[in-house]
Amino acid sequence: MDARLLICDYSYHFQQFSTSHRGGLTTYLFRLQTEGSCEVYCNGVEHLVQTGDLLLLKPGDEYELRVKDEGQDGRVSSGDYYIFCDGAWIDEWWTRQARPVVSHTGVDDQLLGLWRQMLLEKRRSLEEKHGELTDYLLRSLCLYLDRAISEIKPTDRLAFTALRLKRFVEEHATLTFKLEEAASHVGLSLSRAVKLFKEYYGKTMIQYALEIRLNAAVERIKYSTMTLEEIAETCGFASYSYFHRVFRANYGMSPVKFREKATVPANPGERTFD
Repeated sequence: MDARLLICDYSYHFQQFSTSHRGGLTTYLFRLQTEGSCEVYCNGVEHLVQTGDLLLLKPGDEYELRVKDEGQDGRVSSGDYYIFCDGAWIDEWWTRQARPVVSHTGVDDQLLGLWRQMLLEKRRSLEEKHGELTDYLLRSLCLYLDRAISEIKPTDRLAFTALRLKRFVEEHATLTFKLEEAASHVGLSLSRAVKLFKEYYGKTMIQYALEIRLNAAVERIKYSTMTLEEIAETCGFASYSYFHRVFRANYGMSPVKFREKATVPANPGERTFD
């Protein structure tokens, strides 16, 4: 049985955007929201998709995506990885269990690593013809999604509260937010929220937010045509000079040099199907 990866890409929208498949999808669509939010309409039902939400759709599902501004400042922000795929193995995998349209799996580093590797291999296979590798990466992703979905229920109250803090940071990292807002979101004092987060995740909320901002910047440097100044601004850095300093400290090179080294070419024909 085969698992065919048809399209695999990353998209980021900083302007309002919409697309639709009202006649029904012809393939499976998997979409992981890595930043911001959007509205998805599937078979007449509206879903608000936020950071960390996984969208799973099957052939025949009606699908419409809308990216709008997120609040009074009129800012538009929506980043995601997505794939279109089909094949007998995917058909069999899909029927193993009931699959909700939207699940909150979080922005998991291992999951993102699989998705990124699959994206790069898909692009390389255009010339190198390594289709078998992308086949197995796609199967691995599907199996990892099953595990991620099964592990989203916390085992105790404190773990659930820590997870809510983590999700708040993920959803607001590229915006301006205060730690007091995160604490208020989960009903804790600031000192208790700070301590709880550090206990469960081994880092502060500020450190985690910075990681998310840098990861978002890397995605846009690699996969978008945005200027570095636009990337710094939309990733939540107060200035380009601060972004430049933090980026160099973490990656050992400037954003300009990093973009120069990211030489895997994008396929323009794969940018319009999100």
